[in-house]
Amino acid sequence: MHTWRQRMRPEQIRELSLVGLIVIALLIFGWQIENFLSARTFNRITSSVAIVGMVAIGQTLVVLTRNIDLSVGSIVGFTAYFVGSQLAANPGLPPVMAVVLAVLTGGALGLVNGLIVAYGRVPAIITTLGTLAIYRMLLINYANARTITVDSLPSWVVELSRQTIFTIGDFAVRPLFAITIAAVVVFQFVLAYTVFGRRLYAIGSNPEAARFAGLPAQRTVLAAFVLCGMLAGMAGFLFLARFGNITAVAGQGIELESVAAVVVGGVNTFGGSGTVLGALLGAFLIDLLGQGLLRWLGISEFWRDALLGLLILLAVASDSVILGWLRRIWAAPALRAEVSNEG
Repeated sequence: MHTWRQRMRPEQIRELSLVGLIVIALLIFGWQIENFLSARTFNRITSSVAIVGMVAIGQTLVVLTRNIDLSVGSIVGFTAYFVGSQLAANPGLPPVMAVVLAVLTGGALGLVNGLIVAYGRVPAIITTLGTLAIYRMLLINYANARTITVDSLPSWVVELSRQTIFTIGDFAVRPLFAITIAAVVVFQFVLAYTVFGRRLYAIGSNPEAARFAGLPAQRTVLAAFVLCGMLAGMAGFLFLARFGNITAVAGQGIELESVAAVVVGGVNTFGGSGTVLGALLGAFLIDLLGQGLLRWLGISEFWRDALLGLLILLAVASDSVILGWLRRIWAAPALRAEVSNEG
């Protein structure tokens, strides 16, 4: 029993419970909706999760430090439109350069957020709420009521979302989803095994103690926001590849979806605990419920947003109650051993 506790953490129990909920949802929707468990449904969900999941990775890094980035939707939209306009004007631009341009654009916008929060000491929710509107206004002015259309883009951009890397039976794994999975693997490793990852957890767990310990809290928070912007920029490129037609409203609502994915995925809103794998599972569960309820009950997009809000509230409540209970169970053997040693 003690060995099992040593190998498993409460956060891992949360991730396993998400996998269980995903399986249950698949079984229910597969039973109630004809052809729901099909390759078409899988492709639709994974294409959507690829974008939200990429943003959720960056959001996780920021939330771990007890902050939040509400500007990610505007960063996704601005990057998608900006890179799309550059590709339309320069069709010969290499794919690697297009990706680098997207990542650097997002990183620059994230840098602004990070400087204001880390060095200006303005609360993140206030800062990013303001830059959400500012970046969206930049996009509106830059777009000037024009639309990036599919036929103006190089063929490789349009074909990227339709290509198949490999298949498992009738289910195809496409490049957009594979890119996000690769990013999850990289940042899961970063959080678990690098000094930077440990600093994120330490700062989120106790910011004052981290400063007294000599950790570079400001630089770490700045880096988290820059990485969040870069990942949102990458999501902007994925958004462009998936939809092709980009307007000034591109990316609206992604900030809510990314926060919901992170919170439902078990990342503590008060910082210090959570994983990018959990955030990806949260994004998958949310999109699965949205797709299933849309086809089963015919709910509107407005009810879908209400569902996101409800899931956020339930996730926060379960974080404070269920995970707190699990942590007490995990800590009980150590406390008993300490008491017996003192006795």
